[in-house]
Amino acid sequence: MTPDPHTPFLGAPKAKPGRVLILACGALAREIIVLKDMNGWDHFVLQCLPADLHLRPEKIPDAVEAVVRKSAGKFSDIFVAYADCGTGGLLQKRCDELGVQMIAGPHCYSFFDGNETFEERGEVTSFFLTDFLARQFDAFVWKPMGLDRHPELRDLYFGNYEKLVYLAQTNDPDLDKRSEAAAEKLGLAYERRFTGYGDLASALAPQAKDSQRG
Repeated sequence: MTPDPHTPFLGAPKAKPGRVLILACGALAREIIVLKDMNGWDHFVLQCLPADLHLRPEKIPDAVEAVVRKSAGKFSDIFVAYADCGTGGLLQKRCDELGVQMIAGPHCYSFFDGNETFEERGEVTSFFLTDFLARQFDAFVWKPMGLDRHPELRDLYFGNYEKLVYLAQTNDPDLDKRSEAAAEKLGLAYERRFTGYGDLASALAPQAKDSQRG
């Protein structure tokens, strides 16, 4: 659903002062709920798109636009809790056209680590997991790449990587074990790095303040 450049999105009158729709990637649901509860952001309404859209990132802008247009007039503001996520700048372009903000950065690994820090590290030979991907490694990495059927392809896919970096949002021994097992499965060195919620928290906080002022 590509927007017609001659019919800009104007939205409907804002009918719910103070309520903010957080339109998020399903991979961020747990983290956003924790931040919402921890900070008392009761005026945030969370709606998640399927996490497996990451397997088809070209579909993300249309999926986001569909919800933004449907939600016009129901909230005082809408915030898109996605970074670029493989859309090649198309999601930012679509959000600009729709007049909504989104999280800065190339992907969730970057904003969990902190966008500036991530860029400074320049870890081009590292493969990253978050809490979500540590839980869902088989469903989102191993099986989609066909490694459950053809494990011999592992070195073809991961031969240029040197280590797996687990960016931990929480201190969970079970997730530590899962991510370390994933590193072993991929034949990579392992590093755990506690990031907490990184730039996700600082991206959401202004939405709370702006709505409270409104």
